[in-house]
Amino acid sequence: MSIRTRRERERAEREQLIVTAARELAEAEGWDAVTTRPLAAGIEYSQPVLYSHFKSKEAIMAAVAVQGFEELAGELYAARTSAPSPRDALGAVGRAYAGFCERRPALYDVMFTLTVDLPFATPEAPAPLHAAVGELRLAVTPLATGEDPGELTETVWAALHGLLTLMRGGRLRREQHDRRLALLISRFCPPDK
Repeated sequence: MSIRTRRERERAEREQLIVTAARELAEAEGWDAVTTRPLAAGIEYSQPVLYSHFKSKEAIMAAVAVQGFEELAGELYAARTSAPSPRDALGAVGRAYAGFCERRPALYDVMFTLTVDLPFATPEAPAPLHAAVGELRLAVTPLATGEDPGELTETVWAALHGLLTLMRGGRLRREQHDRRLALLISRFCPPDK
């Protein structure tokens, strides 16, 4: 292994360490707590080392978001491909999406509600963003009888996000979440699918 290869590997490992520390701190204390001082202390590197990897907190947040989209895509793929029918696939994907939000609220926020410097809904968006939306689209497309699959995918996603955001914000009762989710999915699924 060359010195250059080793240095590149070590740099990638440090970047992953920073991203992991930021995620853990955000999940424990919220994104306001994610600043260079506690991150540097948490990874046992100086603040200049952080800045040598990421130019700002927003850049760290964007890296966390991309990693989150990669994980979400994997969970949605597993849910979709394990379902026996298109109707069941959309239900499974909807539940997987909601479960992801519930288990990782700070990660979900950086992916979907906080301002991050990522191009969304464009060809320039990072591949994991396309993959996550693609999994939702693959679940929606077989059910898009007469509708544009892309628009229907965006509508299903917006509805899921709205339900989750309102519930997490205390605007909807948590104990009725499963029923609301089932009701939402049933409205997007033709009865014969």
